Amino acid sequence: MTADQLEQAHAADLAIQQEEGVHFQQSWADPESGTLYCLSEAPSAEAVQRIHERTGHVADEIHAVPLSAR
Repeated sequence: MTADQLEQAHAADLAIQQEEGVHFQQSWADPESGTLYCLSEAPSAEAVQRIHERTGHVADEIHAVPLSAR
């Protein structure tokens, strides 16, 4: 994955995120391994996956993080 491809994938998610109540905050990629990470807030892991499915980059794993501190 190139930096341009990462930007395009993230932009595709942002374009439709509101349809599932998701807020994608940031994405990172490791071009050597092909691993992509994204940080989002969402009502469920399924909502995140539906956005990723629609934009053509299905997540292999989604991890909920139920606790946070600011």
